[in-house]
Amino acid sequence: MGVVGVMQALFGAEDPKATVRKWKSEMRSEQRTLDRQIRGIQREEQKTKKSIKDAAKRGDTASAKLLAKEICRARKAVNRLHTSKAQMNSVVMQMENQLAQQKLTGTVQKSTEVMKMMNRLTKVSEVSAVMQNMQKEMMKAGVIEEMVDDAMDVLDEDGDEEAADEEVERVLTELNAEKFSNAESAPTRAVVTEQQADAGTADADDDEDEEEMSAMRERLAQIKS
Repeated sequence: MGVVGVMQALFGAEDPKATVRKWKSEMRSEQRTLDRQIRGIQREEQKTKKSIKDAAKRGDTASAKLLAKEICRARKAVNRLHTSKAQMNSVVMQMENQLAQQKLTGTVQKSTEVMKMMNRLTKVSEVSAVMQNMQKEMMKAGVIEEMVDDAMDVLDEDGDEEAADEEVERVLTELNAEKFSNAESAPTRAVVTEQQADAGTADADDDEDEEEMSAMRERLAQIKS
């Protein structure tokens, strides 16, 4: 049996080059799906950030922390999707290498790396159906073997707690900076007597702002403990 015959036996009745091209096209399509997912998550993150700021302004630090946890989970999801995109690129490269090897030697070696990456991709909910079908096709073609013991990463809830506290603290710092900036940009042209008359009120407002920020930080410290 010649090289073409071996490749056809390996990949079934389809042209091996066409099969790899099909897998590559499907991978690219799924990557675009992940890109849309990432953009959607990032848009929601911006809305959640605004909600955190609103909660912090109200002094509702507990709600701010809950919202901050959502941001932490969203960022983990985005990282997972970016990792999946990278794994898809690696699978495509491995398939092209396999095709080149078959042209030279007429033989193929099962790829453990592709097997691991495909197993992980089948567990990514956004693309699982397509990846499961492609995994079956690769197994049938003899490119990979079945692998079912590749565990998924577990969520680190303790890490979420710490990251949420940092996010809330960051929002409080931003709010304090905004108040300072607004005070700096306020109109300064006024009669001296009016400045003197308002001085006591301004000092009182500053004291209230400082007390408010201090109270919010105390509530955050209580939540942490």
